[in-house]
Amino acid sequence: MSEIENKVANSGIVTIDLEEYYVSGERILFDIKPLLFQELILKEKDFRDFIKNNDWTIYKDKLVAITCSVDAIVPTWAYMLLTLALEPFAKKIVFGDLNLLENELFEEKLLSLDIKQFKDARIVIKGCGEKPIPINAYVKLTALLKPHVKSIMYGEPCSTVPLYKAPKT
Repeated sequence: MSEIENKVANSGIVTIDLEEYYVSGERILFDIKPLLFQELILKEKDFRDFIKNNDWTIYKDKLVAITCSVDAIVPTWAYMLLTLALEPFAKKIVFGDLNLLENELFEEKLLSLDIKQFKDARIVIKGCGEKPIPINAYVKLTALLKPHVKSIMYGEPCSTVPLYKAPKT
């Protein structure tokens, strides 16, 4: 009786699971809207009092996206002042929504990846998983890999969607 051969394991295909690049930590959306006068304008004195008296320690090690969910007059310096208050505590701060935060977290991780390790590899970018992976992470990874790899596929090694094959040289 012969052993069953695992053709997927012997294929030389490298699987990249973007979940491995997921930055752990609580994501917080800091909406400046409640700090506005009549949800229209920011009063400098009131805002500075809030910055001075707020307990910023609750943002320790949090991933924070700063936004304003209403169309209001908010000067740029207000976001800068808010960032200065959050910076000693938050792990990451961005201006935008939680989607932008997630995109930036993945982009940082992917840009630090040594892509040359995948030179001439056949790559499968893993699909389904437990963690929310933004589409932008798949787009960024694909663009980073293309100049270096033989092929890019999406899915699972046993069932993939072919996306790219390098031209023969």
